[in-house]
Amino acid sequence: MEIMTLLAQYVRTKWLARRFSTREQLEKWQDRQVKALLNRILPVSPFYLKRMGALSKAEWRKLAPIDKKLMMEHFDELNTRRIAKEEAFRLALQAENTRDFTPQLKGVTVGLSSGTSGNRGLFLVGPKEQAKWAGTIMAKMLPGPLWSEQRIAFFLRANSNLYTAVDRRRIQFAFFDLQNSLAEHVERLNRYQPTVLVAPASMLRMLATAKRQGALRVSPIKVISVAEVLDPLDQAYIQDSFAQPVHQVYQCTEGLLAVTCEHGTLHVNEDIVVMEKEYLDEQKERFFPILTDFSRETQPIIRYRLNDILTERRTPCPCGSVFMALEAIEGRSDDLFWFRHGHENEDRWISIFPDFIRRAVMVASAKIEEYTVRQLGAEQVEVALLVNGQHSEQEVQEEVRQSLAAVIRSYGAVVPAIHFAPYQPHSGAKKLRRVERVFAFDEQKGRD
Repeated sequence: MEIMTLLAQYVRTKWLARRFSTREQLEKWQDRQVKALLNRILPVSPFYLKRMGALSKAEWRKLAPIDKKLMMEHFDELNTRRIAKEEAFRLALQAENTRDFTPQLKGVTVGLSSGTSGNRGLFLVGPKEQAKWAGTIMAKMLPGPLWSEQRIAFFLRANSNLYTAVDRRRIQFAFFDLQNSLAEHVERLNRYQPTVLVAPASMLRMLATAKRQGALRVSPIKVISVAEVLDPLDQAYIQDSFAQPVHQVYQCTEGLLAVTCEHGTLHVNEDIVVMEKEYLDEQKERFFPILTDFSRETQPIIRYRLNDILTERRTPCPCGSVFMALEAIEGRSDDLFWFRHGHENEDRWISIFPDFIRRAVMVASAKIEEYTVRQLGAEQVEVALLVNGQHSEQEVQEEVRQSLAAVIRSYGAVVPAIHFAPYQPHSGAKKLRRVERVFAFDEQKGRD
């Protein structure tokens, strides 16, 4: 039954990619899908039934958005399989500790988010949803038709029944645990010879270095970055090393949100999810996504607000798809940098998007190979640089200092103390965040 569901979803995904010629057609179809979802889940999800209140199903867009905190607080009455949060956490933590990710609850796959925001979340996926996910990802990301032979190497912090659903006779799937050493990965990859390489950007960067050094001897025909923000500096390095464009899959606990097309443009998967936009700037370019996933019923995602900062693409993609295109995934709202306003007598704060910090470092010098920027406090920023050995590190540091100061000053903010620390190579087991705010800040205070 599941293999038939997978095949049907594969065909459906390919068909839907060509079905819509206008946004109006797509949005009307999406509205019908969400109302049909509500018909199915409201009788079995007390949380959403209560939340709808007197609203009709046609008024679903008027629902107040939820977030991870609210979803976890009401986990038991939100999911439609009566799975208790305490029991699900116990199973997920056991899987993390034993590295055996096959056990299920009531036939449902249970997973645990990485919790980089400090709030770990659970996700539930039923067998039918699992098969549909596999059909969708294969239709969108396989470098050839379904019957072509592929060997997929998938690097993640944790395995899941969700991912191994892709494993079929002609399509082999191998999970690589990010907790293992790079030497182990290189040896195993050389034996496996993957045609598709899927990994977080930081791991792809390490594998790219191993390939340049001659230790890694693989030539995948598709390279896909997942789980982390793909920094342009890393993208160029990986692409040059493997002689392949770097594609992206934007997926999180809340769903399979976007994938790149053949032209490298990141398109929202609007055949399975509605993405509304809560704009963050006057230009209406950056926004928080509010998600409604009409492909998920075990753990419904309806008007769920993510704190990821996305940038909308303004120019049409050459592929011709009417699905929303993204210019970039910048990071999380937690990584907005906050500085005091330049006027001493004003208790005001200025926010700067991570992308502007990222650009300031990249334009400062072409001699930078890797970097991290961390805001340690309102008046302290730490920068770590890996500089090409042929160049003076002190000169590059001063160029970066001046570039960052100029950007911060251009916003009318007080330039903090900018100091430099030794660059620490990334281990791979933890998500790489090249631009990161590590001190607590009340964002509402900044907006007042």
